[in-house]
Amino acid sequence: MKFLVTNDDGIHSVFLHELVFALLAAGHTVAVVAPKTEQSWIGAAKSRNRPVHAVATDHGLGCATWVVNGTPSDCVNIALDHLLPPELKPDGVVSGINIGLNASLGFIIASGTIGGAWEGALHGLPAVALSQDLTAEIYERLKAAGDIPDAELHAILKISARHAAHLVPTCLGATLPREFIVHNLNFPFPCDVTTEVRRTVPARVVVPGLFSPAADDGTHRLIFHLGEDLSPTEPLTDRHALATGFISHTVLDYKTLGQ
Repeated sequence: MKFLVTNDDGIHSVFLHELVFALLAAGHTVAVVAPKTEQSWIGAAKSRNRPVHAVATDHGLGCATWVVNGTPSDCVNIALDHLLPPELKPDGVVSGINIGLNASLGFIIASGTIGGAWEGALHGLPAVALSQDLTAEIYERLKAAGDIPDAELHAILKISARHAAHLVPTCLGATLPREFIVHNLNFPFPCDVTTEVRRTVPARVVVPGLFSPAADDGTHRLIFHLGEDLSPTEPLTDRHALATGFISHTVLDYKTLGQ
């Protein structure tokens, strides 16, 4: 299959690179159009009030690659309408692998990773968003190392990427064009070759108090936390699947909104 790949952590993310390597190793054709810098928590935002620049580049990914100084949605929109030649027109859009989970209502709507996939759905294409859950300790260690994973995390990431290379064609192949569907896949930590997939729904999580009180200069700072899970015990939620060691697969069917 042919895939357009983007993310919200930026072109330099090893998580993006390992996904691309796994898709290529599985025999797929890949084009990458990714943000120049991290665009986390930006949802489906587009750069309305400034020009956006796209540049063909070589980041050693072994496929056609462009960098866009905009959001994930900018990347996908510009790629599909202006960058990809006919031979690279994709069967679907793949966004990720994100650093950290994108599970529960409070995080799905805010996610730039899911926003990039949703832009593919808005173009009538099947789309998949991929995220790797991490412990708080591992996440802080990763950030302190400039987003370079240590050997343990890198090995787990490679396994998650191989799972992705198997799951993405299955998800996209089962989704018709113009269905307005995004498949949201979250990989647990740790993830191994025997980790199984479970179909899930978004957890009902409330996430108040994400910003600090005003400092002396009047500014507020983001304080990350996972929120309070108010989900019933059934059906299985994405958060609960991850907590019990499964790959979470949530089908985000935007046709059902308002029904």
